[in-house]
Amino acid sequence: MLYGTSACHLCELAEQLLQAAIVGGYPVVFEKVDISESDDLFERFGVKIPVVRRASGAELCWPFGQVELECFLRGE
Repeated sequence: MLYGTSACHLCELAEQLLQAAIVGGYPVVFEKVDISESDDLFERFGVKIPVVRRASGAELCWPFGQVELECFLRGE
């Protein structure tokens, strides 16, 4: 899951990092969630976006780079 907003340039960068991880061989399938459509999500993530969330519930909040993202995706 990638939490962000449509007007967030950092969210676009995070999506590019996720796409690079997929190209690099990580079996990642993600859904983009626009937090501006939910008061609860906006309150929870508003100052942290972009946020990548694994199925386990673990979250990686911005700032992160490719190395940090790939470690997170591996569960490290």
